[in-house]
Amino acid sequence: MEQKIRRNHPPAFKAKVAVEALKEQKTIAELSGIYSIHPTQIVKWKKQALDILAAGFGSGQKVKEKEDSDLMQELYLQIGRLKVEVDFLKKKMGIFER
Repeated sequence: MEQKIRRNHPPAFKAKVAVEALKEQKTIAELSGIYSIHPTQIVKWKKQALDILAAGFGSGQKVKEKEDSDLMQELYLQIGRLKVEVDFLKKKMGIFER
């Protein structure tokens, strides 16, 4: 019995095949013949590409909103501390004024 060697494909090749599958100009069977890849593998790469695309469009905005929210919270904390310091210094200065 002959043992099959597992092939590792570079990400650029996977992306190329997935894009071709997403275009739907050729059938999965045709792509399988052109690239010598099993049709099931092409379908998996196509699904993975769609998942990555969907995540890419949604998460960027959420990450930015979270970063903005965190920055605002940090700035409000800093404003509060500075206000307390200013009030304290105003009181101290009032002691020395006549």
